[in-house]
Amino acid sequence: MESQETTTTTTTSTTVGLSTETPGAIAKPSPVDNKPAQEWLKIGKDFLAKIYDIIGEFISNNEKELVNLLLIFLAILAVKITLAILAAINDFPLLSPLFELIGLGYTAWFVYRYLWKESSRQELKDEFKALKSQVMGKDQ
Repeated sequence: MESQETTTTTTTSTTVGLSTETPGAIAKPSPVDNKPAQEWLKIGKDFLAKIYDIIGEFISNNEKELVNLLLIFLAILAVKITLAILAAINDFPLLSPLFELIGLGYTAWFVYRYLWKESSRQELKDEFKALKSQVMGKDQ
């Protein structure tokens, strides 16, 4: 036993603002006040005209700080690049042990050359004091 349902659809009409005088012509839109938009555009144009002067003044007032920030950034970048290169070199199978041997050899040479005898330790102290006076600019 099948039941049959009937559905009824109702339609409504709405006006969309078409001119009925000339077929296909759209009615004129109501006038909109563009004054606030023009004010914002004027503010934007003034700001864009002055932006180079503002940036130039900022750079000239803060030149030392900007140079310091640039140097810090470049130092961090150099460290990251160096670490990346060392990590890439470390991935080669024979280079890592070779570098360890070179480091051990240099350490052994340094101990023998500067730390083994008292006279060579004194020579190292004198060289360190000379370097310190050159860097600091003082004789201490």
